[in-house]
Amino acid sequence: MFYRKERKGEHRVGRVIYHIDLNAFFASAEILLDPSLEGKPVVVSGLTKRSVVSTASYEARQFGVHSAMPINEALKLCPQLVVVKGHHGYYEQLSEQFISYVKKYTDRVEQASIDECYADMSQAIHRFPRPLDLAWQLQQELLTDLHLKCSIGVAPNKFLAKMASDMKKPMGITVLRKQEIPVKLWPLPIEDMRGIGKKTAPQMKALGIKTIGDLAAADPEQLRPLLGKNTMTYIQRANGEDDREIISDAEIKSMSQSTTLNYDFSTEEEVRTLFRKLANKLSERMIEEDKMGTIVSISIRYFDFNTNVRSRKLDHPVYRSEDLFELAMELFDENYEDQPMRHLGIGVGSLSSIHDQKIQMNLFEAPPVDPACATLDLISQLNQQLTLGGKLTTAAALIKKTAADKHKK
Repeated sequence: MFYRKERKGEHRVGRVIYHIDLNAFFASAEILLDPSLEGKPVVVSGLTKRSVVSTASYEARQFGVHSAMPINEALKLCPQLVVVKGHHGYYEQLSEQFISYVKKYTDRVEQASIDECYADMSQAIHRFPRPLDLAWQLQQELLTDLHLKCSIGVAPNKFLAKMASDMKKPMGITVLRKQEIPVKLWPLPIEDMRGIGKKTAPQMKALGIKTIGDLAAADPEQLRPLLGKNTMTYIQRANGEDDREIISDAEIKSMSQSTTLNYDFSTEEEVRTLFRKLANKLSERMIEEDKMGTIVSISIRYFDFNTNVRSRKLDHPVYRSEDLFELAMELFDENYEDQPMRHLGIGVGSLSSIHDQKIQMNLFEAPPVDPACATLDLISQLNQQLTLGGKLTTAAALIKKTAADKHKK
């Protein structure tokens, strides 16, 4: 499916990444608990004035009902709507079974939220006659054994796989190769791009960025006031470039710090304040326990209890609060879904000792000098044989002689 050239006349299969997304997961789970709901417009939501739709069945979506919509508005669109409160403990059980099925094919699985995951199938596909046989078999197993429908995106990286899984729902299998980007990806409206939220999309359209293709060809300087330090990341994603690795559950296990509030929050100021406090507390604990790590992750729990975990693997370990804060904000900016939140967390994984595994200095950076040792350092650096008056001497002897000559004067 995806090949990259290694040497003349030699090719090998590149990465094959699946994004597996359960379709209308909460609603599907409720139908499993109560089969009489099958075929009816169902939403998971509360019934108070402030309640919003957590998820909607495809029958409900035909009436224009969607997640994050106020329940009163949903009932106006679809008076026959069936509203169920939700059983989150059951959702968690189903989610664990879902991930277990995917892990039958590869241990390189990264759970992105309760109803979606990424999986590196680069090796697993070799066990099947045709590359897409694995995707079809996995999809059928989930449907037959767990009664859960899913869409699968197949691509050479995580971003393209996620975009592909969104292209056919429910029960779709979509391949998105890099050479297909101009045809399949670029014509899509900018609001369909992963990471571009409801608030950002109108501002991008005001700048003339109406499609993903427009973003792919955009001038970074034009977008920098809007997208900030993530500008180039967005442009690279729009061009199909994404070198993020699959980070398995074992790697994500980490030291972490989190907070849960008893009210919804959504402003940038609230997010920055919470992440700053979490980064400070986590850094203090890491220093106390002599730990640093090369994987930074954040967790975001939305109003509907749906929790997303996003991670980044670094090329150097971190533990300082400022580094943790900046990385957490970058991950948040790339992944926030423009919905009210209740919980934020920061984690650091792939841990090692700060003391035992110090970051090596760049060879061109001079190490800090202790003034008390300056003379000894100078002697150490210069202690080599020199010719003085036709005689061999050492730098140490030369310094002593210079000092003696000054004393005589």
